[in-house]
Amino acid sequence: MTQIFELTGFQRDLLYVIAGSERPSGQTIRREMEKHVDNVNHGRLYPNLDALVEHALVEKGSQDQRTNYYELTEKGQELIEDRRRWEQQYVSPKQEAQ
Repeated sequence: MTQIFELTGFQRDLLYVIAGSERPSGQTIRREMEKHVDNVNHGRLYPNLDALVEHALVEKGSQDQRTNYYELTEKGQELIEDRRRWEQQYVSPKQEAQ
């Protein structure tokens, strides 16, 4: 099973964006990522989305003939939840407020 520590930071961020959206298209994901990350081009975005699909963390489906959507799998959701539990061991609510 893939561990979240095996993913790049960019891939982890993609998981969070997909989790916070309802079946986003690749372009929707790109626009969300560009709010916080520079250089989110086709050559960077889609290979990383494909890697998440290969790890069975994200499911890729078809909205129409030209547009795909991405959705977290149960495994992807569990990975995010595990990460949050891990983070809570090290980041207290008081530290988050600062």
